[in-house]
Amino acid sequence: MDFLAENNACGQTLLRLVSRGNAIIAEILRLSEFVPPAFRMDIKQQDKHADIIFDFSYFNNAAYYDHKIETNIDIQDFDDEFRENHIDILNRFYSAFEGIHKYITDLNRFLEELEEGVYIQQTLESVLLNGDGKQLLCEALYLYGVILLVVDLKVEGIVRERMLVSYHRYSAQNASFNSNIDDVCKLMRSTGLSQLPGAKLPANYPVSYFQRVPVNEEYVDMLIGRLRSDDVYNQIAAYPLPEHRSTALATQAGMLYIILFFSPGILHSEPAKMREIVDKHFPDNWVISVYMGITINLVDSWQQFKAASTALNNTLDVNNVREQSIKHAKKLVQVQPKLVQALKEGVLQDVYVLDNISKLMAFIREANVSIRWLMLHTQVLSTVVEANKRCKLIREQVTQESKANPLQLLQVLMDVAKLELKLREMFRKMLDEKEKKWESCKKECRERMQELADVFSGTKPLTRVQKNDKLQTWFSSMSAQMDSLNHDDSTSAGRKIVQLMQALEEVQEFHQLDSNLQVKQFLADTRQYLHQMIRTINIKEEVLINLQIVSDLSYAWQIIDSYTFYMQEGVKKNANLVIKLRATFLKLASALDLPLMRISQAKSPDLISVSQYYSGELVSYVRKVLQIIPETMFSLLDQIIKLQTSKIREVPTRLDKDKMKEYAQLDERYKVAELTYAISVFTEGILMMKTTLMGIIKVDPKQLLEDGIRKELVKQVAYALHKGLIFNPKAKTSELMPRLRELGAKMDGFRRSFEYIQDYVDIYGLKIWQEELSRIVNYNVEQECNSFLRTKVLDFQSIYQSKTIPIPRFPPVDSSVNFIGRLAQEILRITDPRSTVYIDQMSAWYDYKTKEEVVNSRLAHQLQQSVDVMGLTGLDRLFSFMIVQQLQELVKYLERVVAREKVWLEVKSVAESALMPIDRLPADQKVYQQISQAGAKLWPPFVNSILKIGQMQLLRKQIAHELATSSKFDSKFLASALSNMNVSLLNDIEKHYKEPSLPYPSEENPLMYELTSYLESIGLSNPFDKIYITTKNIPSLPLAIFMLVITQLPKLQYIKSVGTMMSKRMTDGLDGAPFVIGCLTVLKQFNSTLTDTFFQLLAQYIKTLSLEGSANQKMQDFPADAVCGMLFLEEFIYHGRIRRKVIEAHIPTFIFDQYREVLAR
Repeated sequence: MDFLAENNACGQTLLRLVSRGNAIIAEILRLSEFVPPAFRMDIKQQDKHADIIFDFSYFNNAAYYDHKIETNIDIQDFDDEFRENHIDILNRFYSAFEGIHKYITDLNRFLEELEEGVYIQQTLESVLLNGDGKQLLCEALYLYGVILLVVDLKVEGIVRERMLVSYHRYSAQNASFNSNIDDVCKLMRSTGLSQLPGAKLPANYPVSYFQRVPVNEEYVDMLIGRLRSDDVYNQIAAYPLPEHRSTALATQAGMLYIILFFSPGILHSEPAKMREIVDKHFPDNWVISVYMGITINLVDSWQQFKAASTALNNTLDVNNVREQSIKHAKKLVQVQPKLVQALKEGVLQDVYVLDNISKLMAFIREANVSIRWLMLHTQVLSTVVEANKRCKLIREQVTQESKANPLQLLQVLMDVAKLELKLREMFRKMLDEKEKKWESCKKECRERMQELADVFSGTKPLTRVQKNDKLQTWFSSMSAQMDSLNHDDSTSAGRKIVQLMQALEEVQEFHQLDSNLQVKQFLADTRQYLHQMIRTINIKEEVLINLQIVSDLSYAWQIIDSYTFYMQEGVKKNANLVIKLRATFLKLASALDLPLMRISQAKSPDLISVSQYYSGELVSYVRKVLQIIPETMFSLLDQIIKLQTSKIREVPTRLDKDKMKEYAQLDERYKVAELTYAISVFTEGILMMKTTLMGIIKVDPKQLLEDGIRKELVKQVAYALHKGLIFNPKAKTSELMPRLRELGAKMDGFRRSFEYIQDYVDIYGLKIWQEELSRIVNYNVEQECNSFLRTKVLDFQSIYQSKTIPIPRFPPVDSSVNFIGRLAQEILRITDPRSTVYIDQMSAWYDYKTKEEVVNSRLAHQLQQSVDVMGLTGLDRLFSFMIVQQLQELVKYLERVVAREKVWLEVKSVAESALMPIDRLPADQKVYQQISQAGAKLWPPFVNSILKIGQMQLLRKQIAHELATSSKFDSKFLASALSNMNVSLLNDIEKHYKEPSLPYPSEENPLMYELTSYLESIGLSNPFDKIYITTKNIPSLPLAIFMLVITQLPKLQYIKSVGTMMSKRMTDGLDGAPFVIGCLTVLKQFNSTLTDTFFQLLAQYIKTLSLEGSANQKMQDFPADAVCGMLFLEEFIYHGRIRRKVIEAHIPTFIFDQYREVLAR
């Protein structure tokens, strides 16, 4: 029975286990990119993360740490927020760590079952005698070792400990339910390995790490024995030369390296075995590839093991190192012209390939062996290996002796990749057509023999050919023999064809048939067709299999990145190099066979996810290399824009004949044409690559070019926004407007460049510009708004971030996260209500001291010029989040004051006894003064929040006005359609409330939510009407707002020349308009009855002041506080769009008359 047959329980169990091992490695590699930064950072004692993130020392005193968190509300709140944001990724990491422990547990259980005879007629020895069984048993343990090494390399020990402790704390129920969490923690605890420069390998590493879960010693010894003596993967057949043996056995050498750590005794104290291993597997190499390009330097890795390091000394002998370096460098030089010759146009024809396949395979093999050796042994050392002086010296010797030239090495690699690709394509085509060609040649041979038989029979007249019955019979016999040839039995058919060819030569010679040219030609043609049949019969799949084995590039999965620079420089010089690079990328794609073969054989559901991961990594690398094309295009484009904007003059509509030469500017226009041609050449270069399947991802060159252009655009625009919006808060005059104008000019340059380039590279310039700018702004707004959210949107969760076209993140330059935050903070700083005055009629802010204009309504227009509509809507969204934060803090403060503050409770008691009921005036007007003085200390935080809310509401209003204006000009149909849709929807909702049977959008229906987003983007919304937060009812809110207002009104005065209220003294830091709008916004968040109560209280206050003013003969004028109170109400109802009747119901007409009289003076 086949070991891998579906009904073979032993084989299928082992295959599924190995498949799972490959999937675990892919998952660890994938997850390593998503380790939250908080777990990686160097946590200091004063860092807030130090209170909630712990290593395994937590388990020694868990009660103390938990108590410390539970007794501090701030730490507890931060801990809850951290849990909400990271629990999903922690669960996924724990599943991966648990999967590793389960893998080795299942392997041990399988070995036990094998020993106990659970699998009938199968023992460890019998499985090792089977070819597939031997491979799978070796892979099972090897993959476990690789998993442990990958985890330690990609997820540092301290990070693992912190994540496991956090998982344990945040998933207490799951942790207690899963009893093996202790075992997982023991396996995953830190090994002490560090990637920092100068760090050394921990003592006895990785032996102590591998021994955390014991493995059957007999199993390990038997595996080592097989790997020492056998050709486990039958690779030697593809490498017939003895000097290539170490390359042929490279795969199992990597496995042996890993498995030896499970039997450290051999490494330490068995020099004979180690000498045998080194002589067979490492006689000419000491840098090996373990798995998917993870390379190991044996000089460093084995230095702790006496027997191993001693056995390796012969390999590391100076003379041997020199010999190997010179040999491979020489072979590389020798093989290059052969590759160039073979790749010449017209050389690789079917006949040439079939006749010379052995020679072609020979120098392909030579090239690959030398490339492999030189790439591995000249690669840049890792930080850990760099600390080993011997490693450094040996690498320097190899580099010096081989005169390593990365450019030459890359050139040979690309040439051999192109040759392999051509041969592979030709052989596949020939294999598909093999039977058809065979039958065609056989038919030609048979018909010619039959024709000759007919000629010698005398029935077919042929000049000067006499009838010959013997030759007729002979040729008829030959025709029958040729017809009986069968390509399935290649050996027998080959021998028979050779005999037939000899017979045809003999008959021509002995029967003097040379004298007749026609007969001679027939015989020559037949021999030619028979020769073609021999070639056809030699078209075997073994050639493709050998080619695949020889062309393996999996060892360079990571090293290849060090050659990226040379690839890009080559593309810059010659865009046609992309054709060779395509072949190189396809050669690299062969590395995917290693992890996917077993997963595919096991028919595991992990096949898709693992394929997607590795294919995605390969495509990312392809994009990285070819990104040089968009980068170069943009640099050329920059030169074009400079010429167009600063040197080439725009030709007027009418031009005098005399000035034609002056406007022609032939040199400049020639330069523009030359640069444009260079751009189109690069475009053609990348489009030559053809649509290519990289793993399971299809790479379309046109899409690749567009993505590259998008990536470069995003990079440049993001950088321009980052650098252009950095402000100096200490500057005497604001840098805002100059910076915005400068940025606007840059953005206009980008837009113009895209408009210019789109036709030459066949892309939709405007569409790309709008999509990418929108993505940049939305992403930055999202990240800036994270500070206001409890559940953060992490980078990999963002719908705006992309792995293909990533939006760069720049380190913060101040308290803001990015440019949108800095822009918002600068606008808020220069329009601060404590130092400026907002005049509604002018839609402008003026400096309180100098009376000079700070900014006006042009600000929003300039913002649109600089950061486009997307930037304006993003800024508007950020202000909304800031308003929400201020409102939440204000409500929290109010609730605390109302519930706990003794001062408030006393003031409230006095106010309620003096002012209630509201419909009558208080007995003594001095009660207002008493209330103001008693509660004065309560309101400063409240006033600050109200002013900030009002300020941001005014800014939002200006943004909405600019958006509305520009939408009516730039997209009037969209604006009209949305406006009509809004009116229709509101009418339907109104009808529904009058008649509930009529339809109304359900909660699941996204119509209202999505329409709101559209309406806000065209400015069809009023920020003053917005309800930002949901609130509980606070009955004493109107009294609190009223007391706040009457405390602040005496600080304000009406200035007729500007038609608004201003602060009497600058030190008071109070501006009328933001104060009114802030109060309006706060009250808007609550039930409208509270606003009515507030009106009644304020009306009672105004009436009391005005009546006292009338009664007091000394006060001839309407009291100033009453005037400010009336102005407050007037502005309140104006901005809140409240009907005037609401106020007139509470204030008598004569007071309005007095008030208007005062204003008219």
